[in-house]
Amino acid sequence: MGEIEGTYRVLQTPGSRLGVQKTMGVSTLEPGQNLSTAMASLPAKTQERDLPIKIKMLDNTVEVLDIETTMLRLAVKFFPPDPGQLQEEYTRYLFALQIKRDLAEERLTCSDNTAALLISHLLQSEIGDFDESEDREHLKTNQYFPNQERIEGKILEFHRKHVGQTPAESDFQVLEIARKLEMYGIRFHPASDREGTKINLAVSHMGVLVFQGNTKINTFNWSKVRKLSFKRKRFLVKLHPEVCGPYQDTLEFLLGSRDECKNFWKICVEYHTFFRLFDQPKPKAKAVLFTRGSSFRYSGRTQKQLVDYIKDKHLYFNTWLITVYSIQRYPADKAYFIAKEILATERTYLKDLEVITVWFRSAVIKENAMPEGLMTLLFSNIDPIYEFHRGFLKEIEQRLSLWEGRTSAYVKGDYQRIGDVMLRNMRTLKEFTSYLQKHDEVLTELEKATKRLKKLEMVYKEFELQKVCYLPLNTFLLKPIQRLMHYRLILGRLCKHYTAEHRDFADCRNALKEVTEMTSQLQHSLIRLENFQKLTELQHDLIGIDNLTAPGREFIREGCLYKLTKKGLQQRMFFLFSDMLLYTSKGVTGTNQFKIHGHLPLHGMLVEESENEWAVPHCFTIYSAQKTIVVAASTRLEMGKWMEDLNMAIEMAKKSTEKSDTFLKPLLNSPPPGSSDEVSLEQESEDDIHSSRSSLDRQSHHRANTTMHVCWYRNTSVSMTDHSVAVENQLSGYLLRKFKNSNGWQKLWVVFTNFCLFFYKTHQDDYPLASLPLLGYGVSAPVEADGIQKDYVFKLQFKSHVYFFRAESKYTFERWMEVIKRATSSPARSSLLLPKDEKDSHTD
Repeated sequence: MGEIEGTYRVLQTPGSRLGVQKTMGVSTLEPGQNLSTAMASLPAKTQERDLPIKIKMLDNTVEVLDIETTMLRLAVKFFPPDPGQLQEEYTRYLFALQIKRDLAEERLTCSDNTAALLISHLLQSEIGDFDESEDREHLKTNQYFPNQERIEGKILEFHRKHVGQTPAESDFQVLEIARKLEMYGIRFHPASDREGTKINLAVSHMGVLVFQGNTKINTFNWSKVRKLSFKRKRFLVKLHPEVCGPYQDTLEFLLGSRDECKNFWKICVEYHTFFRLFDQPKPKAKAVLFTRGSSFRYSGRTQKQLVDYIKDKHLYFNTWLITVYSIQRYPADKAYFIAKEILATERTYLKDLEVITVWFRSAVIKENAMPEGLMTLLFSNIDPIYEFHRGFLKEIEQRLSLWEGRTSAYVKGDYQRIGDVMLRNMRTLKEFTSYLQKHDEVLTELEKATKRLKKLEMVYKEFELQKVCYLPLNTFLLKPIQRLMHYRLILGRLCKHYTAEHRDFADCRNALKEVTEMTSQLQHSLIRLENFQKLTELQHDLIGIDNLTAPGREFIREGCLYKLTKKGLQQRMFFLFSDMLLYTSKGVTGTNQFKIHGHLPLHGMLVEESENEWAVPHCFTIYSAQKTIVVAASTRLEMGKWMEDLNMAIEMAKKSTEKSDTFLKPLLNSPPPGSSDEVSLEQESEDDIHSSRSSLDRQSHHRANTTMHVCWYRNTSVSMTDHSVAVENQLSGYLLRKFKNSNGWQKLWVVFTNFCLFFYKTHQDDYPLASLPLLGYGVSAPVEADGIQKDYVFKLQFKSHVYFFRAESKYTFERWMEVIKRATSSPARSSLLLPKDEKDSHTD
């Protein structure tokens, strides 16, 4: 019998394993299209005789249809790079069945050890926990692998280790193992090259692949391919000129027949459309007289459309659940909500890593902008960390799913804990300490290369303007070390919650010990990196300074003050460092950068309150060797912060053996000697201002939600201590948001980091829809006048701007209130002088 492989579609019998009569799978066919209508579209000659035929499903159930005698085999058509991310359990089950079939039919070639591991998970899914006699009997009657008798011992050895694993978890493990194999999803099409060498062609999500035997010898990524075509038996791949150079831009392969060649071309068209395009292409209008070439187009949803469909479906369903059901449907234990916080923040952390590993990598490769040595240094250090956390996230997702009772786990009590997962992964994470210790070098070398190479500088700046780069780019390089600090704080909360007798306490305590060892090793590196990151961020945003990252310089505070000039009080941004005080004004050239107006060395500086002398509220005077300036803060509290930090910095500068002004002169584009303080600077022409920095810096459109700009508009300031506290107080999760004058609540995925709320439609989105900087905002519970008749609601307010947010539980409500208060309310200035370990204990 002939066999036709088709695309998965909703069918009446999903199989016996899940025990349901309706599928939860997702089809690539268009709405309204089904297997019957698809069969009806077959040529008329195939419908002349109606005979009963059997369709063997992936789970070996059989469907009967009246049609010409043909065996139709349901099969996976498109193999995504990571099938474990498929949302529906039933769809993952079908993919696992496809892997099972490929293994049995020797399409998925692998080592005996890997084959045994795959079969052991399939056994766990199909017959449950290990029982030697039952296993051996089952293997006698079911063939998973050619000559499987020789690996039966290994299969049993592996299966013994899967006790308690659910069918859903087993399917997930099968997909996770299979996706890493070179032959995953590969379907060979025999061909030969121009020299007549026998090869095999294949297609995947990446592009067109070339194999010699079972060894891949070439990959033509979709980004490199300009056109795919065929002419009789010849399959033609035309590459972009920058890939192949001026010679041989078209590669030619010879297949067995025209039909084989056309069939492979069609598969390539479908794969390209599915994985690379947002929407399926529209069919071409039919020519009136003559046609040339094939009119074939992929018909069905693309991967992007499927992802969007799933997101919308889940968003609607989850919103409906919130409306219909009480929030108390979740487990009530506080430990559950702490575990859920680990999951939510891990999802955000993985997305942050992808900014570097996926998006920035793509940008520099596309423009060939980064030297090979720096590419290796950057990505060889962060890629292994990213891969580890992908697996870690999946483990947490599985555990929370079991904890909530959303799968068919039958020993639920064993899964209502998180310490074992944390301990296992914290021990593994210790192996990556050497990578984390190199982040200092990575950050430094990236900054050096950006200054040295204009092409890289341009790519870097343009990338920071992309929506996906929602924070300064080098901020993302600090995330791996900062994440360890988060693990330590979260595990600390779990240990405080549990009693010593709780079954999860010992694992949590041991996991805390492991991560504390790592943070102790990396503590000083993190302090250095956070300071260096802030200096480089300011370097990019300030006009008039060439080397802000001078050795030994430390950032202390930035913020808005009003400076007394001949024109009266003028708003200025001040930046306090360990050796100098800079003051700037907002650029007038169309950019959002700030132009330096002056600098004062701290050596010999004196600060004193002068409200009475000038009759200006919150006023103080700064005396330096060069000049004296009078400034006013927005509040008495702000004045106190500035004066305390200035006096502390002055004392630190006195102890320094090197006077700050010895290295300031070559760094700053200072006004000519004898020029007055403000008047001559403000009368500079635009051309003079333009000449102070490169054109790239001048034309960049910087984001308006950086701390510098928020301080300017909110009339406030932020210290390095505030930045450190904000790093420790980050949170993610779903919240319902309501505006002051609106009636409805909107469900959003919310990320709080860098003093700012970022809003996403779902946690799977790559970039935020909007953001809300919280500096200056107050957080509180609603009052009666607000008319909010809901539980777990907190209120954010800045002047007349009011927002309400509703959490799912008392714990999450209190956590959101806590982290926002801590991150937006400055701690005591004296905490800046405390050792880092003491500060951690204060913010725990």
